[in-house]
Amino acid sequence: MGMASANSGWRLRARRSRNFGLRAGALSGAARRELLIHGTAGSATILGRKISSPSFARTFGGPGPQPRREPGHVFWVRVQIDGAVPYETRVRQRTREEDLEWMQPGDVVACRVDPGDRDRLVLYIPDADEATRVSIAKILADGRRADATVLAAAPVAADYAGHDDPVLRLDLELRAWDEPRPWRVRLIQPLPLAAIGLIDLGQHLEVAFFAVDHGESVAVDWAASLGEE
Repeated sequence: MGMASANSGWRLRARRSRNFGLRAGALSGAARRELLIHGTAGSATILGRKISSPSFARTFGGPGPQPRREPGHVFWVRVQIDGAVPYETRVRQRTREEDLEWMQPGDVVACRVDPGDRDRLVLYIPDADEATRVSIAKILADGRRADATVLAAAPVAADYAGHDDPVLRLDLELRAWDEPRPWRVRLIQPLPLAAIGLIDLGQHLEVAFFAVDHGESVAVDWAASLGEE
């Protein structure tokens, strides 16, 4: 996939993202607690996020629409629930600052979804015994190394403000010296713009992994792939 096609794909995805419905405000504390208890368990891949978002409301007695900053962060996510087709939605919620480190584009978090309204959900950082995916940073720091061949690459998200790296879905074939045969994985991971030339079909990337799986414990080492390390 060349630079022109990749950029056009991100622009198209960015335009499409504006069409996703977004609730007026974050859930109340009581509604959040009820959803955490009674909601359907699932996982959500962070595709993009925006800190706060302006809205417009007519102030009583005011001359016209006035900007108002809504509380919370806006997350664009891909939700996966057992037995259901994955879907994308946006959610606004209040999130602790210390949790934002684990809610970057490409990260997978836990969620609870309203059985009657799939766009009403709560995102949260799972406990250690509930986590199903290791963070990218930990994989890169402690994982084993493998060579990956790019089989396919497609944009799945563009940052709302255009400041963060775009997020791609990558199909890769991995080979490691201590594994008897190659295996294929699918990743959703941010792509540094400097590495856009590395994702053409047949290109080789350096990756880190913990286990032979479908991609849950695999991360691309962009710095190493670019020769920066």
